[in-house]
Amino acid sequence: MKPKLVISTGAGMSAESGISTFRDAGGLWEKYPVMQVASADGYAANPALVHEFYNQRRHDLLKAEPNAGHLGLVDLEQWYDVYVITQNVDDLHERAGSKNVLHLHGELMKVRAIDDETKVYTLHPGALDTTPDTVIDGHRVRPHIVFFQEAVPNIEPAIQLVSEADVFVVIGTSLNVYPAAGLLHYVRPGTPVYYIDPHPASVPAGVTVLPLPATQGVARLAAMLNPVR
Repeated sequence: MKPKLVISTGAGMSAESGISTFRDAGGLWEKYPVMQVASADGYAANPALVHEFYNQRRHDLLKAEPNAGHLGLVDLEQWYDVYVITQNVDDLHERAGSKNVLHLHGELMKVRAIDDETKVYTLHPGALDTTPDTVIDGHRVRPHIVFFQEAVPNIEPAIQLVSEADVFVVIGTSLNVYPAAGLLHYVRPGTPVYYIDPHPASVPAGVTVLPLPATQGVARLAAMLNPVR
């Protein structure tokens, strides 16, 4: 049985693919008022603006490709049972070939029924744009995104994965976004932990910090974790 490698990724994972980060200088939050376009209150006040915001994000995503970091995580599946927990709403992990991806904050290429959140629909390149009046299978829909002020439904499955990890890795996150930042607390004592970020936050003693962007950091990680090196 392969050891379980659990990887938590944030915006820095996709930055080198051209996906704008939210919190860094020049990020999306400097261009858009966050509570207007990414909160439950904002959606209630102006759903058309929120739909427009995510429509543009989808068009941007179509221009992006998985980077060497995404592809490097797939390569690790040769030796590890790899699970990716991502804060990102893009589909670059899936497009790179990762088999097990858990999205904490929703998925950009999907919408869900307003009156039944279990009904989730995948959008296609020829029909990316939605409005408050968009109806699919008789249901008005909203972006399949976890807004600020909403619960994170997948946090419990994420905690379970982290608690079972034989190796835990954090990539491209400021460790400021909760509850995702709290996943470190669920790692079993003695489990190796790696943190890849060009501007790493403070982390507990014992965490191996690789102060690199995702592409370089994953390559370094692979060299460290490759059992046949």
